[in-house]
Amino acid sequence: MVMGIVNVTPDSFSDGGRFRDAGRAVEHALRLISEGAEILDIGGESTRPGAEPVDVAEELRRVLPVIRGVRSQTQVLISIDTMKAAVARAALDAGADILNDVSGLRGDAAMQRLMAESDAGIVVMHMLGEPRTMQKDPHYDDVVAEVRTWFAQRLAILQEVGIAPERVLLDPGFGFGKTLDHNLALLRALPELTVGDRPLMVGVSRKSMIAHLLGSPAMEDRFWPTVALTAHVRDRGVGIVRVHDVKGNVEALRMMEAILGAD
Repeated sequence: MVMGIVNVTPDSFSDGGRFRDAGRAVEHALRLISEGAEILDIGGESTRPGAEPVDVAEELRRVLPVIRGVRSQTQVLISIDTMKAAVARAALDAGADILNDVSGLRGDAAMQRLMAESDAGIVVMHMLGEPRTMQKDPHYDDVVAEVRTWFAQRLAILQEVGIAPERVLLDPGFGFGKTLDHNLALLRALPELTVGDRPLMVGVSRKSMIAHLLGSPAMEDRFWPTVALTAHVRDRGVGIVRVHDVKGNVEALRMMEAILGAD
């Protein structure tokens, strides 16, 4: 499945606030659906390295009109990208189906309780530190083993509070407290990250690791490398990819699935 990204922020690293207006964001979301997105990930707070937090009221002001606008026109799955329980609660009430929490449900003490009381899907992402500091000299002895162990621990903790593992997707968190070498090691070892048969979700779209590998800071140079990475992670068993540019990535997935003989 392809998760299309809808950033409703003025400071997104990838689209520079192009969709901070709710009407334009809804139009963009509907276009992503027309290109093949089966999930939309709507976020009102940037989590790029060094990003400053946004208060609850402002985050709600950004995302709720978009969620309501999309939900009024389609039944596609909607994900709310937030670390705040108050935002997650309001988004689910407005029609969202999934929580995508880059803190792994650790950033807000109320989040685990909220999600235990709901039936929403949950994306649990690995992040070392928090967005403002995560890229300041991240260190692992064995990044693959440590991310996998963290996944197992989080699944166990969530199950203890009443969140069934069947509701959870796992995201290795590329670029979230990882160097280029860490990211490449995780890409090479994706099948080793699977815990409890839970699907993996991968988000590498337009990320700085591509710029470092290509030696080009231009955002437009990141499209085809993202498509290549999408094909690779599908070959390695990943179930969901989170991308900005849906059409090319959907086409890459369909080609890989034809080769793999996927249903």
